[in-house]
This record gives sequence, C-alpha cells and structure tokens, in this order.
Amino acid sequence: MGCCGEDEDDLLRTLVSPIPNPNPETLEISTAAGPSSDEVLSPMNSNFSALVSRDLLRAILEILPPADLARAACVCRLWRAVASEREMLEGAFRAPWKVKQVLGEPSSPAFWRHPALDRFAISHRLRRGDTVASLALKYSVQVMDVKRLNNMMSDHGIYSRERLLVPISKPELLHNSTCYIELDVHAKREVAVLYLEGGPDQKAGYLGNRAITDRARRTILDSVKRSMQVDDGTAEYYLSVSDGDPRAAMLQFSEDLRWEQRMRGL
Repeated sequence: MGCCGEDEDDLLRTLVSPIPNPNPETLEISTAAGPSSDEVLSPMNSNFSALVSRDLLRAILEILPPADLARAACVCRLWRAVASEREMLEGAFRAPWKVKQVLGEPSSPAFWRHPALDRFAISHRLRRGDTVASLALKYSVQVMDVKRLNNMMSDHGIYSRERLLVPISKPELLHNSTCYIELDVHAKREVAVLYLEGGPDQKAGYLGNRAITDRARRTILDSVKRSMQVDDGTAEYYLSVSDGDPRAAMLQFSEDLRWEQRMRGL
C-alpha cells in the first residue's frame, strides 16, 4: 500500500503515465524546449507522491552510489530514514567492488560514504622471515604504501606486530568476499579487512571485541590531540570530518590554522 491507501501499482502508473492528449502541432516545440514540469520527478509535482512508499523508495535508492545516497538523505525525514538504513549504506559501499558482505559496525556512519579501494585492506599474519619488502612483492604493492597504511616510520616496526594490513592492488580479490570492519590498533585507522586465510580473532581488533575497539579509538584521539596541541573536543571534530583518518585530520587542522592567519593579516 502507498502512503494514502493507494496501491503501489497505481503509484507506479502515476510515475510513468504519459501526458494526456498531446497536441501534434506543439509536440515538436515542447520536445525541443525540454521536458515540462509535469514530466520531471520532483517534490513540486504530483508524481512525488509515489516516492513516499518505503518499499518503492528503497528500490530506487538502493541503486544510488554513496554520494548520491547521502544527498537523498537531505530531502526529507522519510528519505533520510530509508537512506540511513544499515542495509542501504552497506549495499552502496559493497556494490563498486562486488563484495558479498561487510560485517561489523564502523565508529562513524561517514565510513560508508567513501567506498574507495583504499577503504579495504588484506590482513597478513606475520611469519618468521617476513619483511615489508617481501610482502610488497607478494601482494604487488609499493613498500611505501604498506608503511603508510600501517603507520610505520621504518621497516623495524614489523617486529612489534602480529599482522600487517596490506593495500589491495587487485580489485577482483574482493569479488564475492566477506570483509570485516576493524579499527587497527597499530595502523590507527578503520578499514574493511579481507582475510585470504581464515578469519578475524579477538587479538586482531575485530569490532566484536568492544574493549579493544574503545582502547584503539582512545589511542588515536590522544595521538591526534598531542600532535595538534588541542583539547578532546577539537581533536574529535577533526577526526569526524576526516572519516577517522589521523593524517587527514591534522592536514585539515593545519589548513584551518593557515586560513585564520591569513584572515588576521587582512
């Protein structure tokens, strides 16, 4: 049923119904001038009534990419409620890479908005003899990319860890896969982790272990706060607008400081 007792089939017919009794003499002019307001789907005409049916609205929104889904959430309360559903957000995040499912809850809904390939990483459990260079060669990635993802200043950082996150260079690895949202304690970033062998355990920082997750968030917050020399609230704000990425948070903070200095100089 629709919003006012109408059947959804009737609402769909309203959406696609043609303009009644078109005038052949003015058809060419109308076509050249573009679609009339009656042909445009917007809140300003009667066709919009079809889009207050949750099931129909969900069927439309689920084909949108994350950026457009975020815009749709700004239309009205109903659209926001549907566009903010976990299933909807996850589906838009998975679709570009054909991921089967993503388990776990991110620390912020902003995580879902950017389904770039760097949001995913491979979990490699370290074994004797592993080096950053050997892992980069094995997974066909750059050494610096591995270090950057794991927040490592040098190759020696590998010896204090049980695993490393490895960037994904081949998107086909994600096809029909299951990924786990994790906030890595050492890397100090939240990613969707792909396990090529086995699955997550409690030591890895999987979100099922709440204590590890909270401790990791606090570690990241303290690190950003010390680097910026600000209070908790300011550090939390810049982490939120940078989707939890400490480096991006500090870059944004630096840009804001430069802007303030320029304004004072005017």
